[in-house]
Parts: sequence; C-alpha cells; structure tokens
Amino acid sequence: MSAFRIGERMRRRPSVKRMVLILGSIVMVVVACVAYWYTTSLKSVGGPDETVIVTVEQGMNEAQIAAVLHNKGLIRSVIAYELYARISGNVGRMQAGGYKLTRQMSVQDIVNTFSNGKVAVDLLTILPAQRLDQIRDYLIDRGYAESVVDAALDPKQYADHPVLVDKPPLASLEGYLYPESFQITASTSLETIIRAALDELDLALTPAIRKSFADRGLNLHEALTLASIVEREVNTPDDRAIVAQVFLLRLENGMALGSDVTAFYGASLLGREESVLVDTAYNTRIHAGLPPGPISNVSVTSLQALAKPSNTDYLFFVSGDDGKTYFSHTVAEHEALVAAHCKELCN
Repeated sequence: MSAFRIGERMRRRPSVKRMVLILGSIVMVVVACVAYWYTTSLKSVGGPDETVIVTVEQGMNEAQIAAVLHNKGLIRSVIAYELYARISGNVGRMQAGGYKLTRQMSVQDIVNTFSNGKVAVDLLTILPAQRLDQIRDYLIDRGYAESVVDAALDPKQYADHPVLVDKPPLASLEGYLYPESFQITASTSLETIIRAALDELDLALTPAIRKSFADRGLNLHEALTLASIVEREVNTPDDRAIVAQVFLLRLENGMALGSDVTAFYGASLLGREESVLVDTAYNTRIHAGLPPGPISNVSVTSLQALAKPSNTDYLFFVSGDDGKTYFSHTVAEHEALVAAHCKELCN
C-alpha cells in the first residue's frame, strides 16, 4: 500500500510542460487584461459635450499635464495618458498655450491637439512666470493697440479689487495677473480680462494660504513677491517647497536671499543685460530682505509652496546643468555642488 501511494503521488504531480502551459495562460490573461485596460483608458470620458479650457504651462511635463486633464475630468487615467505620450513619440512636444477641449475627445485627440499647438484663437492665455512687460507684449501681439493695453494695465482702474489691498500705491500690477486662459469675443474689453485675472488670483489665495502667509508675518504683497522668486527659480512642486523653505529660513536668520533671478529682473528694468552685478533695489545678492515687489506672476504651486514649505533646514541651492536642483547646508557644501553640477549655467 505504501509503494502504491508513493507512485500515485508521482503520477499526480504536474509535469514541467503542464506548469509552463499554466504560467503561459496566466501571462496571456494578464496581458489581455492590461491591453483591455489601456485601450479602454484611451477612450473619451464621455458626458456633456461642453467646452473645457485647459492651460498648458511652459515647461510642463507629461505627468503634470495628465494631472490637470484628470482633475478636469477629461481623461480616464493619468498613467495611460503618460504611456500613450511616450509610445506615440510626443514626449516634450506639448506646446504651451490655452486649449479648448471636450469630454468627447480621446487621449489621442488631446495629445494631437497639444503636440500640434492647436491653441484656441478665442482665448487669451497668460502663462506663469511671466513679467508684466512680457504680458504687455503678448497682448499687443494679439492685436490690441499699445494705448489700449497700457490703459488696461493701469492699476488705478482696479483700486477697489480686494486682491490689491496690500499693493503699494505706486506699484504696478506686476505679479498680480494670475496665469490662466480667458475666453474672449469681439466685444470683450481688455479691462474685463485683467479684472478676471485678478479674480483668479483672489480665488487661488485660499483662506488657508492667506492664513499661512499672515502667520509668517507676510502681507499679501510680500508673499506674492517671495512666491514670484520661487516661481522663477525652479519648476517642480517638490523643489519649490524646498526653495521656499530656503528663502524663509534665510529671511528668518537675517541673511540675504541671494537670488540671481531678482538681480536679473532689476537689470532688465534698466534695459541692461541680465547680470548679478547690476546694483538695483531688486538685487538680493547685494541688498538684504525682500525686493520692492514681485518679479513675475505666480502659479498655484508656488503659492502652495510658500504656504506649506518643506520641513527641511537647507540654506543654499543651485540649479545644475542637468536640470536638477541641489540643496546644501553650508557654504562649503554649496560651493562643492556648484563646482560639480553647474559648470555651464553658473558661468
């Protein structure tokens, strides 16, 4: 009986061939499921055939664009969108601007719209990290007369707007025009667009963000000034949170901000070549504290970074030639990182 049972077990043990067939079947099922998920995820979301305005910011990567699309209910899956962008060879080809999309569009349709730069002609798009003079040039390029643009950008017209409560009386609208795409018609006045941009900034400045600024002793103008420096220094949300922490800690310790982009902005106001050597009130390498005002407009990620900075204690950072940001605690560490990673940009 014992020998029979052993033999019985041996006869019932699955063969290698059978195991391979089973595993192969499992793999085929998994592949089929993934293929079905991917194909389905590329289809349109469906629903009301209403227009949804999407702004693709300069420097946005595919993951950031996918997050915006998903938040607006235009795609089924962030992962599927990124995969398609890579498979179709469209990584890095998405052009900045304002687009009009619908929930009837597939991922292929959306990517094709972005990669071909099919921006909506009836939208005015204010991009992030834009100086006021750049916005002025853009509006003139869109066909508005210089006199009309200058009149629309006069802050006196909007003195009653709540978002301007802390703006110094003689300051321009630098930093206050929120980056967004705005629908226009033949009868839309430029003043209407400017006021809409101020309204959008007011909405972006949530009660929680405003409270965080106030808790740090910053009024709104000061906060926008610091957020604009963060905006121009780095691009990614994670880096912005750490850079915000660096600047806040330097201010707290009485150190100069030492920001190159503020020096460049000050030089540009004088019509000079961008340089850290031009002495202006905006040169935070030379002068301690905050500059007189913002150096560009700001996106919501910079506002959030300043409201909730990273829980770190860095005092220095440098943007490397490889596009990465390197952080350090001491001058010696900083200089070593500059020497190792910033051979071109820092020259």
